[in-house]
Amino acid sequence: MIRSLAPSVSRRGFVGASAGTLVAALGGCSRQAPPPSSPPPLTRPEGDTDADWAHVRAQFLLDEGVAYMNNASLGMPPRQVFEAVADGYRALSREPLHGKHDLQDAVADAVLPALAGLLGVRPGELALTRNATEALHLQAIGLVLERGDEVLITTQEHPAGRRPWQFRAAREGIGLREVFVPSPLPPAKEVVDRIESQVGPRTRALAFCHVTRGGHLYPVRELCAMAKRHGLVTLVDGAQAVGQLPVGIEALGCDAYSASLHKWLLGPVSTGFLWVREEARDRIHTAFAHDATPRAPAFEPPGTVDFPVRAALAAALDFATVLGLDRIESRCRFLSEHLKARLIELPGVTLLSGPTERSCPGSTIFQMEGLDAMAAVPRMEAIAAIHLDEHQRDGHDAIRVSTHVYNRIDEIDRLIEALPRARDSA
Repeated sequence: MIRSLAPSVSRRGFVGASAGTLVAALGGCSRQAPPPSSPPPLTRPEGDTDADWAHVRAQFLLDEGVAYMNNASLGMPPRQVFEAVADGYRALSREPLHGKHDLQDAVADAVLPALAGLLGVRPGELALTRNATEALHLQAIGLVLERGDEVLITTQEHPAGRRPWQFRAAREGIGLREVFVPSPLPPAKEVVDRIESQVGPRTRALAFCHVTRGGHLYPVRELCAMAKRHGLVTLVDGAQAVGQLPVGIEALGCDAYSASLHKWLLGPVSTGFLWVREEARDRIHTAFAHDATPRAPAFEPPGTVDFPVRAALAAALDFATVLGLDRIESRCRFLSEHLKARLIELPGVTLLSGPTERSCPGSTIFQMEGLDAMAAVPRMEAIAAIHLDEHQRDGHDAIRVSTHVYNRIDEIDRLIEALPRARDSA
């Protein structure tokens, strides 16, 4: 937690701290015993059960009785994260000049290296943004194209992954072709074959999501390998992937990757990143600097940024690192598998999420006869204090439930009990 101007912390000590020690040192942590209201120490859980993760659940301040199952829209930050944001603003208020410099140093010396390590990339290839939407726009605008060149996207793309290309099509005459990919998701080879069949002589790039809004897991490596055979630039939307499963971007083989950090990574709101492979900088340029070079690409939006929010990413990264992304993935899968098993017990339910190799760990979509998904969202909150989301797209009138490590089995069971009531109260 960042309290950079605490008397016991010098600016030199601030700069030299690692991501983990930075969070502790700047949080005003003393050697005294924690107050009674403090949560138990955060440690890596050994198993997947609620008992194994009870001390993790205790890190969150969710109102008693509320079940939050809409993490794919916005993650619920643990107390370490929101305290780090507050501490950063406290530092700016106490001594604005040095507070700003210390927060900038925290981002450069702790946040970016820790984020790069988590993603398997080099820190110099990362640019921080407000969210995935901004990053997706920057990578699309920056791609070098000529009038008549074509970009392929899929019908499973989020509007944030589609609109930048529509912008270029309308303004610059760039061709845009959507490849139909059905939901539920077919096997990997069929997905690749569908997209490859649409590659034409003017196709220059392929843009697609790592995980769809509905939780379908695309075969990213296979798609990037296919695109490389055709000389295409690959640009990936990772908003629904980063934080709920291990993501080694370099190993995926793509040229650009964008994501939010306030979803599954549980970072503060308005945080994300754009990654551009160093070798792809001759084909993807900045939208901001006329004098940018491959060595100084200037992808990050210029101007004053929310320093306390960005610096507080150190707390979110430390949180994920202590738990381990492999354990996070396993816990999310444990919860979603219980949900799927309970859903198929209900009459009239059609499960739309695919098998493990075609679905992400945490998001589950399903339809229920007689249940209008849009109307069901507020009903479920009123009936059972459960927050979830609709998925009225891809031909579905579906519900999306996105569970994270802090959810519990009893909350999922409460959801199952409330669904028939939500349908019958229409």
